[in-house]
Amino acid sequence: MSAVLDHHDGHDHDHDHHAPTGWRRWVFATNHKDIGTLYLLFSFTMLMVGGVLALGIRAELFQPGLQLVNPELFNQLTTMHGLIMVFGAIMPAFVGFANWMIPLQIGASDMAFARMNNLSFWLMIPAALMLVGSFFMPGGAPAAGWTLYAPLTLQMGPSMDAGIFAMHILGASSIMGSINIIVTILNMRAPGMTLMKMPMFAWTWLITAYLLIAVMPVLAGAITMTLTDRHFGTSFFNPAGGGDPVMYQHIFWFFGHPEVYIMILPAFGIVSQVVPAFARKKLFGYASMVYATGSIAILSFVVWAHHMFTTGMPVTGQLFFMYSTMLIAVPTGVKIFNWIATMWKGEMTFETPMLWAVGFIFVFTMGGFTGLILSVAPIDIQMQDTYYVVAHFHYVLVAGSLFAMFSGIYYWLPKWTGVMYSETKGKIHFWWSMISFNITFFPMHFLGLAGMPRRYADYPMQFADFNMIASIGAFGFGFAQVYFFIAVVIPAMRGKGEKASQKPWEGAEGLEWEVPSPAPFHTFENPPKLDATATKVIG
Repeated sequence: MSAVLDHHDGHDHDHDHHAPTGWRRWVFATNHKDIGTLYLLFSFTMLMVGGVLALGIRAELFQPGLQLVNPELFNQLTTMHGLIMVFGAIMPAFVGFANWMIPLQIGASDMAFARMNNLSFWLMIPAALMLVGSFFMPGGAPAAGWTLYAPLTLQMGPSMDAGIFAMHILGASSIMGSINIIVTILNMRAPGMTLMKMPMFAWTWLITAYLLIAVMPVLAGAITMTLTDRHFGTSFFNPAGGGDPVMYQHIFWFFGHPEVYIMILPAFGIVSQVVPAFARKKLFGYASMVYATGSIAILSFVVWAHHMFTTGMPVTGQLFFMYSTMLIAVPTGVKIFNWIATMWKGEMTFETPMLWAVGFIFVFTMGGFTGLILSVAPIDIQMQDTYYVVAHFHYVLVAGSLFAMFSGIYYWLPKWTGVMYSETKGKIHFWWSMISFNITFFPMHFLGLAGMPRRYADYPMQFADFNMIASIGAFGFGFAQVYFFIAVVIPAMRGKGEKASQKPWEGAEGLEWEVPSPAPFHTFENPPKLDATATKVIG
């Protein structure tokens, strides 16, 4: 409306362009940058909560015998650590990146549905409170593992219902965020920015958003059936009434495997932005990157039962899921090849964002290899539910999603805050995290190969040394993230540090570097006119 008034009146409605102030700015936020900031702060808070639970697990496993918690509480810690990290830390953080960066990258003035964007964020707060609050309910938090397998879920106390309700709310939030991202990308790109000229981060999120819309209702169905089994006399998963607990596993993993890619595809997008910037070269094989991302998304729907090789699956089924799982290594390998080819003979410099990106490629590849090993059914049957699996998915999710996020935070922080972080502190954070991460999770491969089962509060003496090393590493890794918040995030939020130029990274390309640092409250009110590459504004 104000644009129409401006056109008619010829007055400068400058007051419309000022950011609202005080608490109203955040509670009623409809600006994509503010909502992105809220998502990122929320996800960091949940990362800390989930991290404290993880440290509770590692403190108990520091030596054999029961030290600090009983087995029941131990299982509550493992369950809630998984749920909070997946649904409270990793996913909201990537939605925060999407909110901040996608409108800037495609030359849009904001997200398509601003008020829905606000609602999708604020739904997460009661859901998170309900999840964390379940510890204080009768019988304690859910203790069925983050996969919420029946029949354990049918035997839990009232906290299970709170958990199911929280998951429903978080799922609704994800679906709203995804609809917003899809409509924004498809309908609000600047003229001249075709789909195949979009930045890779926008591409990976477009595909991720479709995945989310496809699989979140599947999770909702599974947990709703659990709820009706618990309270309304149905027997979907209760064998006493003719139900089948293995059916729950099929439904859950039909959601759960695409979910794994939902948590890694945006990470691929961030790394695909950072590597070319610091190699000072165009991304090698842009089109193949787009097709590889799409292939991973499609294949993710046909591999779910590789989580279930030990459930009595017929050999034919095992073979199908084994080969289809191996097939996913092909598009993933294409991406890793393209990143390395982008770096090849580039004028590389190793500022903090690039360190995290290269660290990501190295450690994620290790996680990918252990995944390939687990895809082989006879090996997986031996490794099932051991610490080898724990090591594998933490290499993919911590060294994958989290390291890529740190890369993106350091890369875009000058654009978000208008100040440069301290390069020394950033590098301390990187090396501290990288070393302590590997000290934590690398020994778990050997524990798993030696047969140590996961989710056990106690273990025999032969596993003691590696468990002690892993626990020491875990505390180191946790404190590294506290250091990051105190040394990097707080000074940047307070505007302390050297002022950032509009384009602090020499090799960076994209529309986000065409606006001042910090990015103004409103950007691209008139669509930018793009050059032939759709990365720069003409005039």
